[in-house]
Amino acid sequence: MTIDQSDLDTFVGRFASDLAATLHAATVVVGDKLGLYQGMVEHGPATPAELAASTGCDERYLREWLSAQAASEYAHYDAATGRFHLDEVQAACLADPTHPAFVVGGMTVASSLHKDEEKLRTAFRTGAGFGWHEHHDDLFAGTERFFRPGYAANLTSAWIPALDGVEDRLGAGALVADVGCGHGASTLLLAEAYPKSTIVGFDYHDASIEVARKRAAQAGLGDRVRFEVAGAADFPGTGYDLVCIFDALHDMGDPVAAAAHIRQALADDGTWLLVEPRAGDRLEDNLNLVGRIFYSASTMICTPASRAQKGAACLGAQAGDARLAEVTRAGGFTRFRRAAETPFNAVLEVRP
Repeated sequence: MTIDQSDLDTFVGRFASDLAATLHAATVVVGDKLGLYQGMVEHGPATPAELAASTGCDERYLREWLSAQAASEYAHYDAATGRFHLDEVQAACLADPTHPAFVVGGMTVASSLHKDEEKLRTAFRTGAGFGWHEHHDDLFAGTERFFRPGYAANLTSAWIPALDGVEDRLGAGALVADVGCGHGASTLLLAEAYPKSTIVGFDYHDASIEVARKRAAQAGLGDRVRFEVAGAADFPGTGYDLVCIFDALHDMGDPVAAAAHIRQALADDGTWLLVEPRAGDRLEDNLNLVGRIFYSASTMICTPASRAQKGAACLGAQAGDARLAEVTRAGGFTRFRRAAETPFNAVLEVRP
């Protein structure tokens, strides 16, 4: 076989770029957990010695870490002064968890998968599932930190207003279920924005529910939000005005059963807000950067999670609107539309 040298060079270059990013990812997680990015913002331009003094870390390690940040364009280096600093964009993305562009949680998710690789490799061979709860704790924390900025930027300002009549209903006082709530980021955002409504967060993962309850107490929202351990196909209660599932339906073993239960739990004129990764209906529509992120995550997180549950539907994180609409129709719903979207999210309104 004759290999075209230009094609070979191009692929090797792409691989080298991916290798650099993969190795750099661990430095991002370390920097985040040690507060190094925040330390750079608070100190301003700093030498390794100055940053070491202000963060309590070792100077030699920080010299190498800072060099890695500069080489990856995650920081700037001034050769004349020997100092490193973050510009405004880098600070927003790496050091400010409240900013809509904060992205560090994504690296924490990616790092967690390397910690689970051996177990996942076994699942590949046997066909067994690997439940969400079986992953490293970094997956749970990273997922919440990665998705929360997007929810904070869009949920109450764009997504809820895009739903027919839902914003007025929440403002007047509604009963809401947030299913698959994880650490409760979306649940608490709804509770903060609509104080007359009662919001209940459900998740089968008891450790995540414990974290969510602590977050609610810290936010002073315990009077109008609560969290319970329950799955999507058996969470308690009826007459919900709104049921939400954020980036979780495709992880479920039996999404049709979840849809059917939501239909029974909703009020007759209620709404299901379904947020899923944005995707086209065909594989060829998703061979792009967004698809690359979500197919990779789906390989290591979503598909194994579904495989570990009864039904093992394995929708995958790039299911697309057509397949999701089929699930909702099979669960008893008749109306389905894409109400809003972001580069990463499809925001779907589902109604009886």
